Amino acid sequence: MSNIATIQLNSGPNTQANLLVVSDIFEQISKSKAKVVVLPENFSLMPEEDSEFLEKAEDDGQGNVQDFIRDLASKYKVWVVAGTIPTKTNNPKKVNATTYVYDDRGDTVYKYNKIHLFDVKLPDADESYNESETFEHGQVIKVIETPIGITGIGCCYDLRFPELFRMQLKDGVETFILPAAFTEQTGRVHWETLVKARAIENLCYLVTSCQDGYHISGRQTHGNTMIVNPWGQVLKRLQSGNGFIESEINRKQLQSIREKFPVLDHIRLLEK
Repeated sequence: MSNIATIQLNSGPNTQANLLVVSDIFEQISKSKAKVVVLPENFSLMPEEDSEFLEKAEDDGQGNVQDFIRDLASKYKVWVVAGTIPTKTNNPKKVNATTYVYDDRGDTVYKYNKIHLFDVKLPDADESYNESETFEHGQVIKVIETPIGITGIGCCYDLRFPELFRMQLKDGVETFILPAAFTEQTGRVHWETLVKARAIENLCYLVTSCQDGYHISGRQTHGNTMIVNPWGQVLKRLQSGNGFIESEINRKQLQSIREKFPVLDHIRLLEK
């Protein structure tokens, strides 16, 4: 059994200021039992204009933000799920929203490029998003072995697509990690329900890491960072503000639930 810590932030357009907050929270986490630490979507950059993602995008595998997180991982001897960092693509007008996973030596174990992009006009609000104008859709998903067990990675809007999570069951996934920057309007009515649903239907832990509050861009994010167990129970929650929560990931309990309540063995996918 190992512990995971997950961070909530209110990031802005100043990367240096954002990373200073991250550094302070890691120092606090270092006094905990956490072996894995999660950062939210856009942790290093929540810009006023999406064009800043293009201007500040890093090369895959190298860059100031990536080096900073590698150093934290090796300094504190923890795995870090750092979601997300804008990284360059072959298209100069597009970037990837990349979540990097680093081990406790600071080595890159996995990178996940966000698959589902948020292109919506929010109902009854003067608020719209078109992530596909700036970001490319990711194409690859897999599970990895971490100190908390077999782990799958998603990001924010991915939460609304249950098939993405269900696909990973064949590889034995036990915990899903989801960095996010959910809007306040949709998060208020959908966030907790969706998080619990993905955990319950897959009998998995689900660990979220959120942006929260009003941002300089004018955007408001929902917060409510949670760690949910396979039975849909919220083990820890940070409703608002900067900080972190920590919980144990009990793999033996997870396997016991799956054995006694074998829903996953009853999946029947019918072809037309």
